[in-house]
Amino acid sequence: MPETSLASLVHAAAQRLAEAGVPDPLVDAELLMAHVRGARRGEVQAAIIRGDVVGEDEQAAVEALVGRRAAREPLQHITGTAPFRHLELAVGPGVFVPRPETETVVQFAIDALLTAPDPAPVAVDLGTGSGAIALAMATEVPHARVYATELSPDAFPWARRNTEGVANLTLVNEDLAQAFREIDGTASVVISNPPYVPDAAIPRDPEVRLFDPAMALYGGEDGLDIVRVLSVRALELLRPGGLLVIEHGELQGEEIRSILTREGWRAAATHRDLTLRDRATTALRP
Repeated sequence: MPETSLASLVHAAAQRLAEAGVPDPLVDAELLMAHVRGARRGEVQAAIIRGDVVGEDEQAAVEALVGRRAAREPLQHITGTAPFRHLELAVGPGVFVPRPETETVVQFAIDALLTAPDPAPVAVDLGTGSGAIALAMATEVPHARVYATELSPDAFPWARRNTEGVANLTLVNEDLAQAFREIDGTASVVISNPPYVPDAAIPRDPEVRLFDPAMALYGGEDGLDIVRVLSVRALELLRPGGLLVIEHGELQGEEIRSILTREGWRAAATHRDLTLRDRATTALRP
């Protein structure tokens, strides 16, 4: 395998990923090249413009990773990291890969913490997965006290790894229906990105269907089993006037508002993400 230009290698990789149906083939090709080089994507783009060449070892390494991505293994599993807001999270098999749309959902919680009158407002992330939401709150609102729970024995080690050493964050391996009884009635914010896919609605994307853990995806017949649990538990955790934030699928806002309103929540409202799809519902504890 002789030397080849970086440009032709990335182009060939993008072509192969496109043929496999990968949504952003050029982006992924450049990111895989960057991963092999221990560089940033922008540095790879600059090297392509410079006309850099690639040796045999790098070619072989990239082609092996492209093969995995062409089989629709998530890019984040291959690189071992997922970006989330200002964070770089460790992810892999057994944990739900954080999505860009959740970055906008967590903003509701962060805004509520920043405006809370308490000197050390309490936030709770129920079903934290990789720890993304909890870590964003703890690092962006350093005077907050953040509590997070994850039940899955496969996901919990990822959350522990990502949140290790964060002094204002408490992580436990418990059921969200029972965790943190000791802080009932004190939280300013409760947030969750629960499993909300109906059991019969098998996701189209192979990355989701084959690699995301079922425990993080499926939420019962209508997808809202865990939402019902959240409604009850968050009423206990929050202080009066506290905010509940739930991420959900684009067609579930109306039913979630109904569930919350029946339970006694005030001002239930559904919000769109950057793609103008309904993405989160908020409500206030009476």
